[in-house]
Amino acid sequence: MKKLLKRVYVWEFPVRFTHWVNVLSILVLSVTGYYIGNPFMHAYKESQYVMGWMRFIHFTAAYVFVVSLLIRLYWAFAGNKYASWKALFPVTGDKPAKLIQQMLYYAFLAEKPRFGVGHSPLAGLTYLLILVLYAAEIFTGFAMYSLYNPSGLYNSMFGWLFLIFTTPTLRLIHHIVMWLLVYLILIHIYVALYVDKLEKSGLMGSIFTGHKFVYPEVKTKD
Repeated sequence: MKKLLKRVYVWEFPVRFTHWVNVLSILVLSVTGYYIGNPFMHAYKESQYVMGWMRFIHFTAAYVFVVSLLIRLYWAFAGNKYASWKALFPVTGDKPAKLIQQMLYYAFLAEKPRFGVGHSPLAGLTYLLILVLYAAEIFTGFAMYSLYNPSGLYNSMFGWLFLIFTTPTLRLIHHIVMWLLVYLILIHIYVALYVDKLEKSGLMGSIFTGHKFVYPEVKTKD
């Protein structure tokens, strides 16, 4: 006899909202950023200003992305336990053991683990890595942006990077990190679809509705 699953509110609105803002921002940033580095269409007259528009859209999307990340960072402290920053560090309780079990499972060396309600330990570590890459992309991006005004605010905030790296090196790091993020996002989508099918927990739908479905014995309260 199959057990009835219970409905749990996991992802609060700020989590879902910033998730989709990030998705759209990264998509726009990737396309426009790729164009800036490797123009794949050209203007037939100066008034079309294709590169100028691409740069404007890129910078606007960057501002939107940074604001979205700041909102999500705030909610990591103000939100529920599933949104907490603590999920990024699987070092307490049985999380280290679950992390190892998950890694063995994905290496086809262990049986299927029982996934938690919020972020699993492996997912938490993955998101921590993604946040580090976000930071690298933001710092290198704004450092290059600061070149238009060497005495401006952005140069005072990010200009120190030019004491460590040359401009071409910063551009290369910015480009490589973009591709790393693209690959990680593709893996994220694949794993989310796989876990959703495996657990039948409504994982994919939860990023729209906020709700997941879990077995009755799964702990959902502190």
